[in-house]
Amino acid sequence: MPSVSDRLERLEPGQPVLFAGNRVATVGPDLAAAFVPGDRVVVVQTSGDLLHIPAAEYERVEAAVLRAHDAFAGLGGVPDAAISAFFEEFARRLEDDVSFAPILRANEADVEAARAKGRSTTRLVLSPKMRADMVGGLRTWRDFPVSRDALVDAVQHDGWTAEVRRAPLGVIGFVFEGRPNVFADATGVIRTGNTVVFRIGSDALGTARSIVEHALAPALVHAGLPPGSAVLVDSPSRASGWALFDQRRLALAVARGSGTAVDQLGAVARQAGVPVSLHGTGGAWIVAGERADGDDLFQAVYHSLDRKVCNTVNVICVPRSRAAELVPQVLLATTSAGERRNTVTKLHITDSAAPFVDAQLFHSQVEVRRAEGAVLEPHAEPIAIEALGIEWEWEDTPEVSLCVVDTVADAVRLFNTYSPRLVASMISKDVTEQEQFWSTINSPFVGNGFTRWVDGQFALDKPELGLSNWENGRLFARSGVLGGDSAFTLRIRAVQDSPHIHR
Repeated sequence: MPSVSDRLERLEPGQPVLFAGNRVATVGPDLAAAFVPGDRVVVVQTSGDLLHIPAAEYERVEAAVLRAHDAFAGLGGVPDAAISAFFEEFARRLEDDVSFAPILRANEADVEAARAKGRSTTRLVLSPKMRADMVGGLRTWRDFPVSRDALVDAVQHDGWTAEVRRAPLGVIGFVFEGRPNVFADATGVIRTGNTVVFRIGSDALGTARSIVEHALAPALVHAGLPPGSAVLVDSPSRASGWALFDQRRLALAVARGSGTAVDQLGAVARQAGVPVSLHGTGGAWIVAGERADGDDLFQAVYHSLDRKVCNTVNVICVPRSRAAELVPQVLLATTSAGERRNTVTKLHITDSAAPFVDAQLFHSQVEVRRAEGAVLEPHAEPIAIEALGIEWEWEDTPEVSLCVVDTVADAVRLFNTYSPRLVASMISKDVTEQEQFWSTINSPFVGNGFTRWVDGQFALDKPELGLSNWENGRLFARSGVLGGDSAFTLRIRAVQDSPHIHR
């Protein structure tokens, strides 16, 4: 065993650090100056990133995970009725105007602070609809069928039975962007006997603190659940997220947010031996078929551009044989979607689509409303085929890419090559064309109309904890929707009727 003296005491600028077996990263001057004895450095083996975790951050996170770990053992002895009572009390407190008032004030302060920094507030505002959805989601888990010890299968033998039963995983770690509703939804894992540790984006930390103080923590006490059943990592530092995913006591690590940050978090968890559920890059694709109806295409595009979330349409592909007829329908839909928000729609046009777009759009300047404020940009800009994988993180002005392809098969190939492989929709009246699309598109979510249906609550009547794309491969034994009932394992129980069984 290594002694205390073997621990890293300091870093030197330019110090080489081995990663990926045969590559070297070097310590920068800022990292060397910030590092003190007791701190940790996680070396991301896929990129060579050196992630500095101050000792205080690691200790704060470790304590939170230990609380949740201890609570998991206690939760096993809590009746299902108590868990139902927790969800009802949590929902009631969010619904009650008196207990919700300080939460709303905290959210207003978070929104004001984010705007002052030029940060996006699209998903941060705790609107009446978001509040209602949170309440509804919690009551969905309140009424969800009990499944902590559900019988999945049974094999009957002579004198005994082997029963396969569902069981909770353990401590689920969440790192997600500043969305208050996700903070509430993620407690859904308690329904199936798991405990949860949250780390929320700094923009929404004040809101999260207030939800814990005025709704979540009192609901746990009211229902008699262990206080560590849901624990907030109270830190604005990104290092707390790295520290959380470096905890080997986690049964599952769930990350949502921007692509780069989520990839990095996923790498940290995998290195620690923790399974992951990641969704860092989104953006849906709509592909028009050879038998596409123009109005159907208009409606699909228009209804997929109402706001920016992961299932908002990001790329639209039109076959060349129908481009003269269908591209105008796409442009009419994007224009209408912009007008609905009292703005325009920013266009990114591939070379193949350029001949079907008014050249004036590339030269006219329009006001694009971004998180940092309004800016003047070309209405349309050229884009390389390789850039179709970029997710346009628009704030108020819708933004899409348009590509003309020779065939639908070419559109599928582009999706499978460049997209994060999340949502794909085929607009076509031809059943054979739809079936071919379904069989060849490498996407967990496939439809034949608007793309915004991809949501656990909307599609499956279950609050989602996250969506997982297939950017890093298909998921083992579960769908791309992670819900509170998705975090489980299986146990096998032998029930012996005869004492004389001998193998």
